[in-house]
Amino acid sequence: MTASAENLPRDMFLYLLAIITLVVVAVGFGMAVFSYIDFYFPDPATDYYWSASSYEWLIIRAMAMLIVVFPVFFWVSRFLRRDIYAHPEKRELKIRKWLLNLTLFAAALVIIGDFVAVINSFLTGELTTRFVLKALTMFFISGSIFYYYLAQLREKNVKWLDLFSWVVVGIVVLTVVWGFAVIGSPFQQRDKRFDEKRVQDLQTIQNHTTYYWQNKGRLPVDLSDLEDPLLGIVIPVDPETGGLYEYRVTDDLIFELCAMFSTESKYEPGAVPEMYSRGSQGYNWQHGAGRVCFKRTIDPDFFEKEKAVPRPL
Repeated sequence: MTASAENLPRDMFLYLLAIITLVVVAVGFGMAVFSYIDFYFPDPATDYYWSASSYEWLIIRAMAMLIVVFPVFFWVSRFLRRDIYAHPEKRELKIRKWLLNLTLFAAALVIIGDFVAVINSFLTGELTTRFVLKALTMFFISGSIFYYYLAQLREKNVKWLDLFSWVVVGIVVLTVVWGFAVIGSPFQQRDKRFDEKRVQDLQTIQNHTTYYWQNKGRLPVDLSDLEDPLLGIVIPVDPETGGLYEYRVTDDLIFELCAMFSTESKYEPGAVPEMYSRGSQGYNWQHGAGRVCFKRTIDPDFFEKEKAVPRPL
């Protein structure tokens, strides 16, 4: 039995692995670059309710896909090419040509889907610079894939494939590094998650305080007054330190909530509604790093007091 016949099952699985990882890499790369374009070129006409941090989750997913899957794809592709050099007779294997064509087919499906997304953005009014950049990104992805695999099928410009492969590696590495520049390090992301939890906790305390005023006609003296085992109300604490949040009453209808934040909340002026991106800090949850207090005023005309309903005996 020849070496080609012995390794045929292995080669088949490796080509299938190359197809799957190629699709994932193409999706991850497109997702990452699209998110960078949206981040740096916000469009108020299409991203009205998005903030700069809204793109972070997409970037994180894309980076995870590239960091894990791209090395696998690169290794499999290099292994198969070196195996072809070692066993030139494998160039004529029908299974190889079938799988290479299947790879092109799978890549074409991904590219068509991405082009649909780009055109959809165009039809919904995205007529800005970022539409052109997204279109160029798609041309780069599609052109790279088809050049690489068509060159292998037609045995043309093979000597350029190694250089081309390393150029692609450099671009993917740059894309991942760029992602860290946008979203920060994992430690910074952890600080952001803590700060998001702090804002959620303060919102919860605010709601409980308003409900307390509606039922008792006065503000609680301190946060312990809000706790109610019967209703299951437990006052949250700082998720990182376990300390209590600051609360104080400054008037009959005015109170303040304070917390220590690790990061600064960032909003792009053109990427979120004006009611969220501007105005007094007291009526939103934007914050800087360090101790930040949020002043809240209860409007009696808006929040009606709860009326006691007599229960039948």
